[in-house]
Amino acid sequence: MTSIPVRAMPVEIIQPDAGSSFKLLHHRVEAEHFRWEYHCHPELELVYVVGGVGRRHVGSHLSYYQDGDLVLIGSQLPHAGFGYGSKGIHEEIVIQFKEKAFLGIPEIQFIESLFEHARFGICFYGKTKEEVGAKMKRLPKLGTFERFLYMMEIFHMLAQSKEYILLNPQENTYHLSIKDHSRLKKLSEYLEQNFHLPIHIEEVASLVNLSVPAFCNHFKKMVGMRYTDFVNEYRIHKACQMLLSDKSMLDIGFECGFSSQSYFSKVFRKVKGRSPMQFRNEMINRSF
Repeated sequence: MTSIPVRAMPVEIIQPDAGSSFKLLHHRVEAEHFRWEYHCHPELELVYVVGGVGRRHVGSHLSYYQDGDLVLIGSQLPHAGFGYGSKGIHEEIVIQFKEKAFLGIPEIQFIESLFEHARFGICFYGKTKEEVGAKMKRLPKLGTFERFLYMMEIFHMLAQSKEYILLNPQENTYHLSIKDHSRLKKLSEYLEQNFHLPIHIEEVASLVNLSVPAFCNHFKKMVGMRYTDFVNEYRIHKACQMLLSDKSMLDIGFECGFSSQSYFSKVFRKVKGRSPMQFRNEMINRSF
């Protein structure tokens, strides 16, 4: 199927703040009220999620964060709200800006490479996320000039950082059709409602009006992973949320749709690189 150009997608209209070269947004809302809509816009966007767990959907990349997030999204790169899949209060600080506003200035030529890589979507981690996040939390309290100076510092820190991954290392992987995005939303909503139950591929395929072989092939092209892996990642994401409670490992595994404790632990380690108990202990230690 031929992909529909990005311009056919919902486009967000962004106006800079008065007297400023960028738009600053500070969201702090109940997660279930946060927008999911997949959209794009000409402006670059820097998103800092202040703690918590949730899902990032940038281009064709779908994955989950468990301790906040820091992502730079390039011009016209489709993305969805980062609050999807989180619980409780979702807080994020967003900076939206046009690339041309910062290019051609000799003192900040270092940002050109940063903006070039942003077309893939850049996820920052480690000390970079921590230090840049601290600066971004101060932005809403500053005047326009102080915000601009902070932005230059933030750009410099991101441009110098080695603590990042490219979310869409292959170009054009995110030029999916509107129909595909509608299907993905339907599949995500179905999984959200049924992740604790056995999920049969025949039922899922019929949900989007495809045969099982056609669905398996199309889903992997659309998302870059097998559907079974997609389901397991979502279940592990839900398990991460439950591990912040006092529920037992056995209960969490079964409530997330895993047929046995050993299989739950095996999949959790594959997705997160550590056991559920190690993850829980890390989260507990971070809260002190």
